[in-house]
Amino acid sequence: MLFSCLGLARYAYTMLLPRMQAGLGLPYERMGFIGTANFSGYLLSVLFAPLLIRRFRPRLTITCGLVLIGICMLAISRCNSYSALAVLYTLVGMGGGFANIPLMALVTYWFRSEQRGRAAGLVIGGNGAAIIFAGFLVPKLNLCFGAEGWRSSWLIFGLITLASALAAATLLRNAPADKGLEPVGRPVTFSSEEYLPKERRGDGIILIKLGLLYLAFGATFMVYGTFIVTTMVKEYGFSEEKAGFYWSWVGFFSLFSGVLFGALSDRIGRKWGLMLVFLLQTAAYGLAGISPGPVGLAVSIVLYGLAVFAIPAIMAAAMGDYLGLSRAATAFATVTLFFAAGQTIGPWSAGIIAGQTGSFTTAYLLSALITALAALFAALLPRPAASGISR
Repeated sequence: MLFSCLGLARYAYTMLLPRMQAGLGLPYERMGFIGTANFSGYLLSVLFAPLLIRRFRPRLTITCGLVLIGICMLAISRCNSYSALAVLYTLVGMGGGFANIPLMALVTYWFRSEQRGRAAGLVIGGNGAAIIFAGFLVPKLNLCFGAEGWRSSWLIFGLITLASALAAATLLRNAPADKGLEPVGRPVTFSSEEYLPKERRGDGIILIKLGLLYLAFGATFMVYGTFIVTTMVKEYGFSEEKAGFYWSWVGFFSLFSGVLFGALSDRIGRKWGLMLVFLLQTAAYGLAGISPGPVGLAVSIVLYGLAVFAIPAIMAAAMGDYLGLSRAATAFATVTLFFAAGQTIGPWSAGIIAGQTGSFTTAYLLSALITALAALFAALLPRPAASGISR
């Protein structure tokens, strides 16, 4: 499901951006704003997702979100104006939130604590598969259809997303109990109170701390994720095929990102996992910012791919650890507000900076500074106690 709701709907945008920009005659600022429009829609969806999840349950919410994305993608494929494109991509962002938030909450319901990080990582691997898919498909469609190739890409993405909606409606279940099953993982004895919503002293503070870390991630990773292909084409002189091949590396290494660091955080703790990922991102953004040449850029892309989906995997697992099972879905929606706010600010700001300077160098270096500070902040997180975890 993430293959469609985020992988194609969001991460493929960087591959489509150069031809869309040329075909529609839009400057950096407007292309950055279109990306921000998507994240603004995601931010709006976060406000309503908890209500929809409680009323309609995760499966129906996910299905409706995917249907909205698919229909809007089909409309984007026929779009000719900046304003219409911005509105449609905003709706795609809303659909992404309606699908992604309940999908990640299902990880908490279906997997016990020691398996959540690994499970979340496997789910998030769908994003990496979508990046690989887009990295190879989009350049081929551009070769076949020329200036209109980006329209064919959106059309195909929309059809795939509608097929994903059908799969979600047919295959997903809201909880293991719906199938007479238990959550995956080693059984742990909880009192009945563990499943009842309850406030503990300090919960609000830890939620804000996790939210700020998620904001830092949101504000930085999509600056790179939105504009790195444009950087390769416009600043490094890469062909679209070569840039797509490099971007597919992100998808390949990201397949291991969530699983690797999710499982690692199961062993060493959420805060140390978060710190390590932020350090890797700092190195990736810093390398992109100093224009190190093709070899340095390749290293940057590998590091970005390895780290890109680790934060959401760890964060999804951390919700149950820090806030308890009963509040995991609501807590994840809350910190996602921070994440969505960061995403909204990041590409828009980077587009403005690039419009003024003619390069994304400054934006990448600012991203490196933010993630370096986030790594330090993550190391100061307290140990979770909600699930009886000692680390």
